[in-house]
Amino acid sequence: MVPEAEFTSYYGRPVIKSPTWKVPDVPGYLYLGGVAGVSASLAALADATGRPALRRTGRYAALLGATASVAALVHDLGRPTRFLNMLRVIKPTSPLSIGSWILAPFGTLAAAAAASELTGIAPGLGRLAGAGAGVLGPALTTYTAVLLADTAVPAWHEAYRELPFVFAGSAMAAGGGAGLLAGRDAGPARRVAVTGAVLELAATTALERRVGYARKAYTEGRAGRLLRAARAATAAGAVAAAAGGLVTGKRGCTLSIAGGLLLNAASAATRFGVFDAGMVSSRDPAYTVVPQRERLAARAANGQRPGDD
Repeated sequence: MVPEAEFTSYYGRPVIKSPTWKVPDVPGYLYLGGVAGVSASLAALADATGRPALRRTGRYAALLGATASVAALVHDLGRPTRFLNMLRVIKPTSPLSIGSWILAPFGTLAAAAAASELTGIAPGLGRLAGAGAGVLGPALTTYTAVLLADTAVPAWHEAYRELPFVFAGSAMAAGGGAGLLAGRDAGPARRVAVTGAVLELAATTALERRVGYARKAYTEGRAGRLLRAARAATAAGAVAAAAGGLVTGKRGCTLSIAGGLLLNAASAATRFGVFDAGMVSSRDPAYTVVPQRERLAARAANGQRPGDD
């Protein structure tokens, strides 16, 4: 009998080319964009419902997140002109092109809203800018998941159905957690944070159940440890955030702040874990070869030949 062949690739090279994205630039960019998007949407809703403290917190968090995410992206690209070059055209079939055109106007609007909040100048324009950033917020929180899933990286591509929900839930938990700093106005932020935490936990569980062989990338090694820590921190943060709304006084404030910090740490760990899982799967030929063989075997069992649709 011929022994079972081990998974090796041509001349020792992986089957696909591993992304050249840097750490912590790209995972940080994924996390910061999510916080900024949800914070801007919360600020716009707070402005419309008369919650000045939450509006102020959301506008500042949106500006900080947008600025830091652009800085991380530019640092990964190497030169600022490379980011500007992506704005020369709009390519609807490219998530990176669409994402650039979401991030650039979002950052501009978030900066205008925060500047108006800080100086008190042109509050009407600040409200319009804040509303515009709030409209773009949901797209900013989820387009990065589409950007990852649109690649050939097995762990990301196989999770194309769940990743947008994982990123949306994680961003809601982090952005809502940041909004808990608003104190008495933090009720809507608390609800967003807890809802996001539940969504993230459910979507992450569904992802690991459905992706097949790629599940190993999410559950083993450093990525597995990061994602397990993220789930624990998300659950603990959600409980603390919810409890902070039930307890009055200094203790309630402390619980809310602790919950917000935990949810933001968990959101960052989720992004780093998902990123690391993708990088692991891009370097190991098994993540490409095994699913291909499984699909061929399934087709053969159904009487289909290679190449049949």
